[in-house]
Parts: sequence; C-alpha cells; structure tokens
Amino acid sequence: MRIDLHTHSNVSDGTEDPDVLIRSAAAAGLDAVALTDHDSTAGWDRARAAATTLGIAFIPGMEVSCQTDTGISVHVLSYLHDPLHPGLLTEIEKSRTARLTRARRMVELMGEDFPITWELVEQHVTEGATVGRPHIADALITLGIVATRSEAFETILTARSPYWVSHYAPHPAHAVALIRDAGGVPVFAHPSAFTRGAVAGGAVLDEMIDAGLLGLEVEHRDNPESARVKLRRIARDRGLLMTGSSDYHGRGKPNLLGENVTAQETFDAIRALATGAAVG
Repeated sequence: MRIDLHTHSNVSDGTEDPDVLIRSAAAAGLDAVALTDHDSTAGWDRARAAATTLGIAFIPGMEVSCQTDTGISVHVLSYLHDPLHPGLLTEIEKSRTARLTRARRMVELMGEDFPITWELVEQHVTEGATVGRPHIADALITLGIVATRSEAFETILTARSPYWVSHYAPHPAHAVALIRDAGGVPVFAHPSAFTRGAVAGGAVLDEMIDAGLLGLEVEHRDNPESARVKLRRIARDRGLLMTGSSDYHGRGKPNLLGENVTAQETFDAIRALATGAAVG
C-alpha cells in the first residue's frame, strides 16, 4: 500500500476542497491518505465520502499547533481521535480563537505599510477554516506584494518581521496527553524541520514521550537526511512508530502527494492503537 499520512485541505491552509484532495490522492496512486488540517476536523465528512466513492482508505486526522515554554513552534499529528472529545475540543477552540486574534493584529500592523485589509484576507478563507498566516500570504499575493506564499513567509510573515505577533498554543506534551485521552494516536510532525526555525530539543521530546507520544514523522522533506538517521535511532530506542508523509498543501507548497509514504505495518499499528475514530 502507498500511504500518505499528512495532507491539508482548504479547511486549513491547503488550496483544495477536502473531496478534491482525495481525488488528487487517488490520481497520485495512493491507497490511503490522512487529512490533517490544522486544528480542525471540519473536512472529515467530505473527505470520507469522496474516499468511499473512489475506493481508497481515509484516515481522519488533525495537526495540532503547539508551543514550548521557550516559544518554539511544535506540531503534533493526531490520528483517529474522537473529534467531539471535550478536553481536546476545548483546547483546539482556544487555539483557533487565539490564531484569529493574532491574524487580525498582524493585518492591522501590515496595514500601516501595505494596502492590505482584513476584508481582503477573509476572501481567501474557506468557511469554517482555521485562519492563519497562509491566508494573509494569499492576500499579499493578490495585492502583488509577493509572488508566492514562500516569499511571504520568508519576508513579511517571518518571526523576525516587525508585523509578527505571537499567539497561544498548548504545550506539545499537553496536546499529546489530550490526543491520547481522545483515543487518538499522536505523532511528532517534522521534528527536525530546521528550515522553519528553531526545533524542540530532547527535553521536550522526553516530555512528549512521557505524556504518551507514539510516533515520529521521520520521512518528510523538511527533515534533513542526517536528522532522519538520528530520528530513526531515537524511534528504535524509544519504541516509537516511524511515519512518512508529503505534507501536501495543493498549490500552497511544492510538496507532492506520496513523495514520502508510511509502511503498511505502521499504518496497521496506528489503526490498532486508536480507539477514537475509524478508518473510512
């Protein structure tokens, strides 16, 4: 089986509707695909229906945005959790509200130097989507200020920018514990993505493992090969699953569906460990 466990639709910062993403996955020759939108499960039903029609396996998931005590961004992938679990749902809604407040403030600051407005940003947000910097980037592209999302993130939207605003996000160990409580399988997303900024160290990983972390996303384009060797060793030593994924965003990133995949035995282990939701 060809299994891709990390994709995004326009419910978060991807560019394709959930059902279109599933069609793209089928066209790419995938046998199974997970939808892991940021802090949202709103695309699950449409993706599941499309997967049923096309005859491929659908893994409901989510990517939880987290932050360490020192302000380092960490993402935790959650597979097959109960989307209505009160603890996890409350924390996600808190994060979504904080991201919205943060996005509004960033646009307000940018408006002093660029002709960007919140109304323009909203035109790039799908109903029910988690608002984030990618939507601000799309507005900047529309205005002709930048050519691509990547350019926006490397310049105007970087953490070093005068327009940067921080926002609340749960500690990754807390997110892991909530995912386990919700019957899900937590996996540390792209743990060595140095090109994105500072990465969490061993102490944070230890906290996540103690809280119930079950896997590391090893095969990912943002993990350098030297780091993958280290991640594989850590996974073997600590008894963690190893996944591989594309982190597909449609036109939002150059990542291609299936460019990294997960072994079937790992997929089977995730299914066996989960108690919150079922594979479609």
